[in-house]
Amino acid sequence: MAQGAKRTAGQVVGVVVLAVAVAAFLSVAAVRHGFFDLKVYYGALDFWVHDHGEIYDYLKPGTQYGFTYPPFAALVMLPMAYLPWPVAITVSVAASVLVSAVLIWWLLDPVARRAGWTRWFVLAVALCLAAAFEPMRETVNFGQVNMLLLFLVALDLLRLLPAGNRWAGVGIGLATAIKLTPGVFIVYLLITRRFRAAVTAVAAAVAATLLAAALFPDATREFWTSALWNTDRVGELAFVSNQSLRGMVARLHPEHPSSLAWLVLVLATLVVWAWRARAAARLGDEATGLALTGALMCLVSPVTWVHHLVWLIPGLILLVDNAVAAPAGSRRRRVLLAFAVVAYGLLCSRIVWAWEKDFTGVDGFLGSNTYVWISLALLVLPPIRTWAAPVGGRPVGPARPAGSAGEPADVPQLVEADRGTSTGERHRVAGPLPVG
Repeated sequence: MAQGAKRTAGQVVGVVVLAVAVAAFLSVAAVRHGFFDLKVYYGALDFWVHDHGEIYDYLKPGTQYGFTYPPFAALVMLPMAYLPWPVAITVSVAASVLVSAVLIWWLLDPVARRAGWTRWFVLAVALCLAAAFEPMRETVNFGQVNMLLLFLVALDLLRLLPAGNRWAGVGIGLATAIKLTPGVFIVYLLITRRFRAAVTAVAAAVAATLLAAALFPDATREFWTSALWNTDRVGELAFVSNQSLRGMVARLHPEHPSSLAWLVLVLATLVVWAWRARAAARLGDEATGLALTGALMCLVSPVTWVHHLVWLIPGLILLVDNAVAAPAGSRRRRVLLAFAVVAYGLLCSRIVWAWEKDFTGVDGFLGSNTYVWISLALLVLPPIRTWAAPVGGRPVGPARPAGSAGEPADVPQLVEADRGTSTGERHRVAGPLPVG
């Protein structure tokens, strides 16, 4: 009992020390965006509801930024128009923190159980590390919706789909109706032959869109016929915050970025993703499917701002999972842990901003695209887990560690076949950037 209490006290102290260290890091490294994007949403909704203007006509005063999401997103955010600004901030931050905690718990709790770690301690450490993660802190500081969308998708892939729930797909459909890019997960369901879930996702997206159209016909007409196709709202593709393949290609030749080169890269990326995603699905490894498709979305979207890279969180967590499952002292464990640590460290560092003004030359090409390389690595390198689903009616996975209740450790075989931005920064770009 005394030994257990001592261990718990040590863990509490460790979490407190880590939290203080993260807070100190954030006080120096975090950029204060003043909930810039949330102000755009708030202002657009106020203009729409109280001033009776068209939501897509609104521009934040002194800027070229307006509401860019589909009308269903406006419907979801509508209560914000009736909240005081401080309350809107509180709701935004609390919602992001809550869904982030739940998502990280879903991904990490199985790892902690298999490794015999203290579960609350693992979650506390992970939340501290998430707070330092640049895409996460950008999402919170801008007042973005990224984590809410990731949560909706993960609800389907990690909870409903493995359980055979007939509602699997609704989360993906709603996320797609709020912001179009999560629609790539409908493609994931199709290529992995989960047709019922895919149909449910499409039905949910269509139903949500039609509901918004019935309530807001003028806004719906403007979005689908004008706002969606207005390329002036996209902004400067070569801006260093755009960490997609399109951004990478644009930085090679900002004046005339090659659409052909981008399309070739997208096609190659889709082929690799489809191959690996299908392999994960055959083993019932939905978490890896989530991670691979999240990385794909970041890569193939024409615009992937740094705050969108929260979709890489599942991939980073699964690197740790695969490392823990590998034999102690093995080269595989060392490589996977090193990869996870380096990728996480770079994604906390704001390193790409060192090339914000000049991304020419070899160093500019390599450095300004650092997060693109990490997304590619998270698509190609992590092993697919064989212990993610029952095999022969019995779950496959590591047993308790050696010495626990007298049982030897059982480390699973891994599949080898697949080894194989601040407000000021936004104003410095040549052209408007989307809020999204």
